[in-house]
Amino acid sequence: MKNYIKGAFTASIIASAVALTSCGEKGDTSEGASKTIYWTAIPDKSGTDQAERYKPLTDYLSTKLGVEFKYRNSNDYSASVASFSQGETHLAWFGGVTGVQARDKVEGSLAIAQGKIDPKYKSFFIAHKDTGLQPSETFPMGIKDLTFTFGSTSSTSGRVMPTHFIKQETGKLPEDFFSKPFKFTGKRSHGGVAADVASGAVQAGVMSYSTYNKMLKKGEIDQDTVIKIWETPDYYDYNFTIHPAIEKIHGEGFMKKVQQALLECEDPAVLDCINRKKLISAKNDDFNNIAEIMKSIDFDAK
Repeated sequence: MKNYIKGAFTASIIASAVALTSCGEKGDTSEGASKTIYWTAIPDKSGTDQAERYKPLTDYLSTKLGVEFKYRNSNDYSASVASFSQGETHLAWFGGVTGVQARDKVEGSLAIAQGKIDPKYKSFFIAHKDTGLQPSETFPMGIKDLTFTFGSTSSTSGRVMPTHFIKQETGKLPEDFFSKPFKFTGKRSHGGVAADVASGAVQAGVMSYSTYNKMLKKGEIDQDTVIKIWETPDYYDYNFTIHPAIEKIHGEGFMKKVQQALLECEDPAVLDCINRKKLISAKNDDFNNIAEIMKSIDFDAK
């Protein structure tokens, strides 16, 4: 009997310890919680080592703020939102749509910084040379009967804003405009769109203009094969969003300190890892238009 009681007591202690450990891994803000700040980003290409890619920014923030930052990988757009909303990460490099989704789920979260280019972001519609389509200042109605791919289903520049502009230019949502079923590249995101058009897997697609230009510069896109046929009007897109729980761990005013550190960054290597040359201030209201567009196209923001 004594052995039974002793065994039950020991099992209870172990179970309690496991439960406490699990709490600590889910954004625990108690005094004994880890001081390490985990951050994440939406993926714009597949098959890349995200932690290595973002190491310059991780190291910069750790040194600048005197607090350990660590990057936590997100396999897709929805994973980045889930990680942030569950308190597993306290800082995120979001797109316009994922930023809206995350801030809707976390009261008190704030958009604090964006690239200088982000208030005037745009999407590029692209097509394989064999389609015969050429660059135009007007919406390319010729894509109607082509095989077509968007990027990730939650991408601002690869899905939501292009859907908005298709509706604006044709009066129809993509499912009614295209004569053939369209596709999504999912985790392969913008890089997947370029690759699929280049290979002929699809005849046309739409992607982030910033990713297109970077891939072009690195020789990853042959512009004689992949033709940029139309660029959309401007809209707000990427942003750094911060979780309010960070101040329960590092004290009042820490959100502002992180913002200031980002805005003061002038290291090209750090900025290049997010494909930017300068960061400027951002606020939640900057993305109100995207939130309204998400509603207008019946995009599920949950």
